[in-house]
Amino acid sequence: MILIMSENKEKKKELVYIPFIEGENVALAPTNLDHVPLYAKWNNNPKARLYARNMIPHTTEEMKKWFEPRQGLSRHVGFEIWYKKDQVPIGTCGFGRIDWVDRNANIYMSIGEPKYWNMNLGTEASHLLIDYGFKELNFFKIYAGVFEPNIRSWTVAEKDGFALEGIQKKAMYIDGEYVDSRKYRLFKEDWLNRTSKK
Repeated sequence: MILIMSENKEKKKELVYIPFIEGENVALAPTNLDHVPLYAKWNNNPKARLYARNMIPHTTEEMKKWFEPRQGLSRHVGFEIWYKKDQVPIGTCGFGRIDWVDRNANIYMSIGEPKYWNMNLGTEASHLLIDYGFKELNFFKIYAGVFEPNIRSWTVAEKDGFALEGIQKKAMYIDGEYVDSRKYRLFKEDWLNRTSKK
């Protein structure tokens, strides 16, 4: 599927949708260097960047460097989240700080388009991502850190079966105040037991 996005009056840019993991309402597609201007838009959006901790503005050129190949095993696997009904990318998700020896990783997600918030799309995308992490990447544990005011994110984590391991008091400075950070974890056996009952 292809969606045409107007980059400026003279030039049209195609957003290419190549699904890697299909869900009912969302699909996870590989990140795409041609879509970096969209990622920059999301990273710099005042509403979307607050809890993503994007305090420094990022240019498209800077963000392109994030996608340059590195030697050795990658410590990052990332995806675009596509909303299938509208055939548009709405955010990014993936695993960072991957430890291939101990088989654990930090999960992250950001719905960069605010009009798609509160539609349970993040919950569906996280299910697809977690399933992929445990069943295809063979992780033993997936963990997450969520700032206390980011109620949407820690609600999704708890819906997914993540267990709260602890709270770091006044861990991060957000919007003029120090806030607590919640630390979550999910083990492979718990996820497989949980999903086998559905």
